[in-house]
Amino acid sequence: MSILNVEFKARANNLFQLENKLLELDPVYMGEDHQIDTYFNVARGRLKLREGNIENALIYYERENTTAAKQSDILLYQHKPDRQLKGILSKVNGIKAIVDKKRKIYFIGNVKFHFDHVQQLGTFVEVEAIDKDGSIDVDKLKEQCNFYATLFGIQSSDYIAFSYSDLLMESLKE
Repeated sequence: MSILNVEFKARANNLFQLENKLLELDPVYMGEDHQIDTYFNVARGRLKLREGNIENALIYYERENTTAAKQSDILLYQHKPDRQLKGILSKVNGIKAIVDKKRKIYFIGNVKFHFDHVQQLGTFVEVEAIDKDGSIDVDKLKEQCNFYATLFGIQSSDYIAFSYSDLLMESLKE
């Protein structure tokens, strides 16, 4: 499945307050997922295998490492948990990084919200405005992200340009 996302990730030392702001809008709560994202070495873009109790998917995506809302072009393969798939990908590509996080997941329409506790990195909020079928243009998706960034009071210094795998690998260098 090919998906267009516009998304942002921001450091959030006040996840509880941000979640309460979202709850005022009556979102659909999907649950709390303990996710292990295994990132593999690839020539371009990012390839990760997500293993969770709610979400399990092989995800390839390309996106610029810029702050604020940015476009991601995603190929998504949803599957049932399968150790053989991880074994094959590990053997063929090698593992780049493993990200362990607990994530609360909400939706309002096509917009997905993540409230994340990432081991070794801290707490973050992510907002993804999602177009699964080509019916929502990029400008509308950006507008949705900007609305929620304003609602959450995200400052420009809060935005994170990189993936959790990049942040984790950088923290391990220090």
